[in-house]
Amino acid sequence: QVQLVESGGGLVQSGGSLRLSCAASGRTYSIYAMGWFRQAPGKEREFVATIRFAGISPGSPLYADSVRGRFALSRDNNKNTVYLQMNSLKPEDTAVYYCAATNTYPRTNARDYNYWGEGTQVTVSS
Repeated sequence: QVQLVESGGGLVQSGGSLRLSCAASGRTYSIYAMGWFRQAPGKEREFVATIRFAGISPGSPLYADSVRGRFALSRDNNKNTVYLQMNSLKPEDTAVYYCAATNTYPRTNARDYNYWGEGTQVTVSS
């Protein structure tokens, strides 16, 4: 099994920044990619970003159109952690952000992810 723990959420004003972290533990050797999804009240969970976790090179992260150019996903394999740097935040970014891990190639569909964290709340005020 793999356990994922998110941190770094909070309340920020529009235009501000936050950095989310996701630490993996357990059978981390089975993880091929890690990603972030978010879910706003009354909406379905949506893809945010994903990155290859296994291997020497992370390759190019994939981003949702709504966050590309504002969010940056990176990894630190020594710490088994991925980071989501969120800049120029907008009220529409308000959601619970979930970290996820998969043993397949980076995908944008939540159904392809095997493991999930509990989520961390991000609230952007206007």
